Amino acid sequence: MTLFRHPEDRIPVLLFACVFALDLTVYFMASSWWLPILWFGIGIIPKGWISAWNHHHQHLNMFRHAPLNRLLELIFGFQTGVTSHTWFLHHVVGHHVNYLDQEKDESSWKRDDGSTMGEMEYSLITTLTAYPRAYKVGLRYPKALRVFLAMGALQLALLGVLFWHNAYNALFVFLLPMGASLYVTAWATYFHHVGLETKEHAEASYNILHRGYNLLTGNLGYHTAHHTKQALHWSKLPQLHAQMAKDIPATLYRQPGIPFVWSGSEEKLELTDEQVEALARPTP
Repeated sequence: MTLFRHPEDRIPVLLFACVFALDLTVYFMASSWWLPILWFGIGIIPKGWISAWNHHHQHLNMFRHAPLNRLLELIFGFQTGVTSHTWFLHHVVGHHVNYLDQEKDESSWKRDDGSTMGEMEYSLITTLTAYPRAYKVGLRYPKALRVFLAMGALQLALLGVLFWHNAYNALFVFLLPMGASLYVTAWATYFHHVGLETKEHAEASYNILHRGYNLLTGNLGYHTAHHTKQALHWSKLPQLHAQMAKDIPATLYRQPGIPFVWSGSEEKLELTDEQVEALARPTP
């Protein structure tokens, strides 16, 4: 019997565990004031990538057994600021259901007057409302809400113990990275759908084809495919994108963000007919 639903998840989970082990090492061993701050700075971008994997996990749990999934979610919570079942409620049964309707979308990019939010405005609002909106959605899903609340309480209790033991290290190794990762996640999602008013799934998401970006985010760049079949495992998204390539407008592509592209980060791209044809060819 295997522990994982999909063997492709083994190496990512090992890497998440290694990063968490380094977090604990810095927390318990750092005696100088500057090392926790340095570790916080170094970890901002990698933990932003881990946020993408937390997102995948809450769409399709990586382990076959609930206790292992809850343990992984505790690690994810400390790394990304998104605790167990938060993205399930806010994102899986929230945003994915409502993203074509900006009056209902839990990650709405529109203001009440119908105008488009700016990047920082959207990111701050989405960060500050993530947990209240998850709770609101959870009122319709009481079983998931119970897990969300229980695991959230456990996460807070563990964070409290860490602060009791060493408040300074807990601040820079855990609490500040949690807040920063949640904000970076919200900022990244701004570019997934902003400005796209449509009722068609194939026309409602921007895609990123950069190989490095998709390697480190679990193919999150194939966003149209993800929204078409949200329960599909991340490893299968490129194949689904290939099947859909001719139906996706050639204007719905973007550059990846920093650190993959420093000039023109998140810029819109338009594929040529030849590039679309190449995407639609089955991989050998």
